Amino acid sequence: MVAKRAGQVYVPGERVMVKVKHERTADCVIGGYRPAAKGGGVGSILLGLYDAQGELVYVGFASAFSAPQRREILERLRPFEGRAGFAEGKGPGGPSRWNRGHKLGFVSVAPRLVCEVKLDKLQGERFRHAAQFQRWRPDKEPRECTYEQLSLPRGGRRPMPLATPGAEETRGLEAIDEKAR
Repeated sequence: MVAKRAGQVYVPGERVMVKVKHERTADCVIGGYRPAAKGGGVGSILLGLYDAQGELVYVGFASAFSAPQRREILERLRPFEGRAGFAEGKGPGGPSRWNRGHKLGFVSVAPRLVCEVKLDKLQGERFRHAAQFQRWRPDKEPRECTYEQLSLPRGGRRPMPLATPGAEETRGLEAIDEKAR
C-alpha cells in the first residue's frame, strides 16, 4: 500500500509517498536448530506450528542472529536436545537449494520453547522467506501455536495440506543426533 497526505499530488522525482507493508507475526514452537557455521552457537532455529491433528509441522526458520544471540539461544535449547521435535515426516528436509548434494542436517529439540517471529507470507503451509525472531514467549504454551493464529489468505481459505505431508521435503535429510530419530 502506498500512502500520501490528503490532497497531495504526485511529484516526479520527490519522495512524498510512503510504502506501508502489512507486518505479520506468529508465535512458533522451536523444534530444532542448525549450528552456526562459524563462531559457535545457533545458525538458525527451526520453527513449527501444530496442525489440526495435533502434530508439530515445520513451517520455516529464523536466522541472522548476532554472535551473543547465537550463544544465548544455544544455551536455552541445550536442555531439550536429542528429543523428537517435529512429527515424523513433517520436519525440515531436502537437499540444500544452493549447494546441490549438500544435506541439511539439524539438531532436534523437544517442543518446549515458543518465540514470536515476523513473517512476510505463507506459501502452502510454510513461510515463503526466512522469518525474523522478535522475542521469546514464555507466557505461551507450545500447543497454542497453531495455524489458526494466521490470518486467512485472500479467498478466505486455509492452505491445503500437502498430498503426502512431508514426503518431498524430508527426502535426504539426516538428523545430526541419532537420538533425534
